[in-house]
Amino acid sequence: MLLVTWDSVLVTVSLIVAFIAAFTALDTAGRVAVSRGYLATLWLIGGGTAMGIGVWAMHFIGMLAMMMPMTMRYNVELTAFSLLVAIISAIFAFAQGVQGSHLTRRRLIRGTLIMGSGIIVMHYLGMNALMIATPIYWNLPLVALSVLIAYAASGAALWLAFHLRQGESLLLLRACAALVMGIAIAGMHYTGMAAAEFVMPVSMQHHGASEEGMAVWVTIITLSILGLMLLISMLDAQLRAARLAAKLKRANSELRQLAMHDNLTALPNRVMLEQQLTTAIKQATLQDENFALMFMDLDGFKAINDTWGHHVGDRLLIAVADRLRDELSEEILLARLGGDEFVILCPQFHLHQATKLAQRLVQIIDAPFELDRYSLRVSLSVGIVIFPLHGRSQQELMFNADSAMYHTKHSGRNGWCLFEPAMSAVAQHQLALANDLWNALEYQEMRLFYQPKFRAGGTVLMGFEALLRWQHPRRGLLMPDMFLARAEKTGQIVALGNWVINEACRQLKQWHDEGNGDWTVSVNLSALQFQQRDLIESVRQALQRHQIPDGALMLEITENIAMRDPQFSQQRIAELHRLGVKVAIDNFGIGYANLLHLKHLEASELKIDRAFINSLRAGSEDATVVTAMLTLAQTLNLRMVAEGVETEEQQRLLTGLGFDTLQGYLLGKPTPADRIGEFTAALAVPLAFSDNVVPLAGAQ
Repeated sequence: MLLVTWDSVLVTVSLIVAFIAAFTALDTAGRVAVSRGYLATLWLIGGGTAMGIGVWAMHFIGMLAMMMPMTMRYNVELTAFSLLVAIISAIFAFAQGVQGSHLTRRRLIRGTLIMGSGIIVMHYLGMNALMIATPIYWNLPLVALSVLIAYAASGAALWLAFHLRQGESLLLLRACAALVMGIAIAGMHYTGMAAAEFVMPVSMQHHGASEEGMAVWVTIITLSILGLMLLISMLDAQLRAARLAAKLKRANSELRQLAMHDNLTALPNRVMLEQQLTTAIKQATLQDENFALMFMDLDGFKAINDTWGHHVGDRLLIAVADRLRDELSEEILLARLGGDEFVILCPQFHLHQATKLAQRLVQIIDAPFELDRYSLRVSLSVGIVIFPLHGRSQQELMFNADSAMYHTKHSGRNGWCLFEPAMSAVAQHQLALANDLWNALEYQEMRLFYQPKFRAGGTVLMGFEALLRWQHPRRGLLMPDMFLARAEKTGQIVALGNWVINEACRQLKQWHDEGNGDWTVSVNLSALQFQQRDLIESVRQALQRHQIPDGALMLEITENIAMRDPQFSQQRIAELHRLGVKVAIDNFGIGYANLLHLKHLEASELKIDRAFINSLRAGSEDATVVTAMLTLAQTLNLRMVAEGVETEEQQRLLTGLGFDTLQGYLLGKPTPADRIGEFTAALAVPLAFSDNVVPLAGAQ
C-alpha cells in the first residue's frame, strides 16, 4: 500500500472553510425566515449555494492536504459535476429545512436524505476525479461510517439552521453551531478519505487539472462566493436595521399624533393644549405680552345626539371643527377637549381682538349645517379670558374661561362673555355641588316626592308619579334641574335611577299593605338609564324584592328618547311588558314621533306635553291639536294623560275632551311619602259632600 501523509496547514484551512460555510448557511437561513416572496427564494438559493460550495471546497482542500509521492491531477468534468451536485442538494435540503413556521419530522428526514446523499455523491465523485491508472480499494466499514456521519451531520445542520434562524442574540449560538457543523462535515470527509487505499505502483495521468490549478480555482471560487454571501448578509442586516429605524420613527410620529390630537376631528387635544398653554404663559411673562383663551361649548348638541344618534352627532362635530378652523389663522391653536367642548388659544391677542373673533365665530356657527338629509342648527357659547388680567396659571385661566362660558349659557346662550370675578364663585359652587353628588346616595340624601294622578273627573286617586329631590345637608332641598344634568354627564344618573325604581317599589308595597291595592306609581327614566344593559335585571329584582303586581309600576320615557332608535325602543318596551311593567311616552307632541312608530312601540300611555295644557282654551287652535292627539291615542288603544293642570277651566275642558288621567298642581303638588296620609285624608273630606269638588293640594 502507498503511504499517504497529510499537510496539517491545509487540514486546518479545510476546517476553517467548513466553519465559514456552516456559519454562512446559518446566517442565510435567518434571512430566509424574515423575508417574503422572491427575496426569500433568493436567500434560499444563495444560502444553499454557499453551503454547497463550502462543503465542496472543504472536500477538495482536504484532498489537496493528502500528500502522495507524485503530482496529482483531477478530472475537470467530474470535479465540476461534484460541485453542481453539492449546490443543488444543499438548495433542496434548505427548502425542506428552513422554510415555514414548523419543522416537521417528515420534512427534517426528507431534507437530511437530500443533503446527506448530495454530500456523499459529491465526496466520492471527487475521489473518482483523481486521474490515476490503478483502481482505489475501499475499506467498506469506513465507507459505511462516512455515510452515517454524512447523514447525521446533514440532519444536525438542518435542525440547527431552522432553530437558529431569528434573533440577533443568537450570534454566539450560531458560531458554536457552525463549529459543530464544520467538524461534523470534516469528520465525514476525512473518514471517507481514510477508507481509500492506493496500491503500489501508482501511475498518474498527465492530462487534467493539476494540484496547483485546482488549489487556485478552489480558493478563488470559495473566497468569492462565501465572501460575497457574508457581505450581502451584512449589508442586508444594515438595510433591515435602517428600515426598522424608519418604521420606529414613523410609529413614534403616529403615536405622537394620536397622543396629541383628537381622533374624531384631528384637532389638538387636551394634552397638546396644556403644553402650548404652558409655553404661551412663559413667553408672555418674559416678553410682557397678552394672549387670549376662549372656552367654547355647543348649545343644543345634546338634543341632536339624543334625537338623531351619535353617528350624526359625530359628523356635526367634524363639520363644526372644519368651520371653526377655516376662520382661524395658522398661529391660533384650536383644540377639542372632548364632547362638544373646544378651546382657542390666541397668541398676542388683546381684549378687542378676542371679542371681535368670538363674535365672528358665534355668527358662523349659527348658520345651519347641511349633512345629507339633515339640516342641523346649533349655537356657540364662548367664555373669554385675557392673560394676565384674568389669571396667571394654566389652571386659573382654564377654570375662569369655563366659568365665563357657563355664564354665557345661563344668560341665554349663542354669544360670548368676558370673565368677571363674580363668575368664579358661581362656577365653584357648581363644581362643589357636582362633587357632593358622588356621595349623595351613600349618605342617603336623596328623597322621593309623589305627585298624585287622578281620573279625569278629579275624584278618583289612581296613583302617583315619583319625583326625585336632593336633601343637601348645607343647601337644603334641591330640585332636579340643579343636579340631574350633571348626573347624566358623569353617568351617575344610572345609579340614581336604579335607586329611584327600588325606592318607589318599596313605597308602593307599603301603600298596598295599608289597603291601597289599586294605587300605581310611575318613574321617569333618563336616556342613559333606558339604554343601559342591565335595566331589565334591575327592574326585575326590584319587582321581586317588593312583590309588586303586574301593571302597578309604570316607567316613563320622553318622546325624544323613544324615537332616537325606534327598533331598540320597541325591543326594550316589549321586554318591560314581559315583566308586567307599563310604559308611558312623556312630553308627547313636541318631538319627532310618527304614527307608525307609536303603533309598534306598545306603550300604555301618552302624556301630552304641558306646553299644550298651559295655553289650552275652549275653541283655540291648541284645543284642536289636543283633540287630534286624543283621537290618535284612542285609535292606538292608548290612555291619554294630561300633566300640568293648574286651573279648574283646564280640568273641565280636558275632562270634556275625553282625557283618561289628569295630573297637576290644581289636583296635588309633589308631596313626601310620609305626608301622603294627610293628603288622602284631606281629599276624603270634600268627597263626602260632592263628587265634583276639586281636591286640596298636598303640602310641597
